[in-house]
Amino acid sequence: MRRLLTLLCAAAVAISVAPSARADLTPWFASEVGSATQVISVVGVGGTDAKVDVYERGAAGWRAVAAAIPAKIGENGMSADHYEGSGMTPMGIYPLDFAFGTQPNPGGGLQYVQVGSNHWWDGDVKSPTYNTMQVCEKAQCPFSTSGGTENLDIPQYAHAVVMGVNKQRVPGKGSAFFLHSTDGGPTAGCVAIDDAMLVTLMKWLRPGALIAIAK
Repeated sequence: MRRLLTLLCAAAVAISVAPSARADLTPWFASEVGSATQVISVVGVGGTDAKVDVYERGAAGWRAVAAAIPAKIGENGMSADHYEGSGMTPMGIYPLDFAFGTQPNPGGGLQYVQVGSNHWWDGDVKSPTYNTMQVCEKAQCPFSTSGGTENLDIPQYAHAVVMGVNKQRVPGKGSAFFLHSTDGGPTAGCVAIDDAMLVTLMKWLRPGALIAIAK
């Protein structure tokens, strides 16, 4: 536990002093992210564990602003062929569209939605609003609130950032992929990190940021 706290504190300090970091890196995703200037890298290290490294690009190139943040991924690992209920974290590069959470907005550049008991992520593959956030009382929701649908009022969603996976909303290709607060265990396909570190990242993120996930 002491080592984990040390890593998290070191990462937070690194983000706060990013302007002085050297820009001499060529991250693994560099040729795949276009003109993006902020990328959160998630690389599997075995089983349901991953490490998160955080990068920013300026006039001089890429620099690492935080490194080796411990993360949990899907209970069945990672895959490029994700689907509804697979329990796998999707490999690839995705936009970080907006943030939400049960807690008040901690600040940052992304749109934030504070959620409660009537907020859902529609996982009903037959629904026209599949793979989107919806607000309704359970008995009045026009989609199934069982199966893949998630109620967003849970501790793991104290804070979360939406990963733009299956933005075309192809039925069955997966829904509800987030970077969210960890409870210490594997996820159903999301990426989970310490909540305090997540808040630090959310304060740093700006529109156009990406998440890059690989083994």
